[in-house]
Amino acid sequence: MRHYKKLVGEKIYLSPSSIEDAKKFAIWINDFRVSDTLGCSELITTVEKEEDFIKDQKRKYCFSVVRLDNDEVIGQCWLNNPDEVKRTTTLGIFIGEELQRGCGFGQEAVGLLVEFGFRYLNLHNIMLFVFEMNKVGISCYQKVGFKEFARRRESYYVNGNYYDTVLMDIVSKEFKAGYIKNRYI
Repeated sequence: MRHYKKLVGEKIYLSPSSIEDAKKFAIWINDFRVSDTLGCSELITTVEKEEDFIKDQKRKYCFSVVRLDNDEVIGQCWLNNPDEVKRTTTLGIFIGEELQRGCGFGQEAVGLLVEFGFRYLNLHNIMLFVFEMNKVGISCYQKVGFKEFARRRESYYVNGNYYDTVLMDIVSKEFKAGYIKNRYI
């Protein structure tokens, strides 16, 4: 088994990313339908670069998003460089499999990751940024409890257009736990 059920939800689980997943990640990051909303469309990645990213997890909590019903990897999410003094971090996510988008998997993955950050890493504030054209992402984050706190106007250029960068965050007292189903206590 190449995946481990670290954080189990209703429909998905988060597993530490595996080198075996690097090929899928490289395909997705090279797909404009994914990379345009992540802000990395200028990147050209390879399986080897994705393997290096997975191996370099010193200060990241990086997980593959895996369906519970069939163990299919459908995306990736992470908490990047948690600051243990300030108790802050940034969150990132993508659902790479196009047919799996809009099914609630992203919202559940975000909820699992946020609960892990607040309940197990003792974080207080989790931030993310999203581009204004990613309405599905913004809605997903709001459903988990994220709120917009700033907007950087016309700061993202892609495919001939400028878009605002929306900064959102959530603090621990605002979060409604209950995403992680495999908690012991």
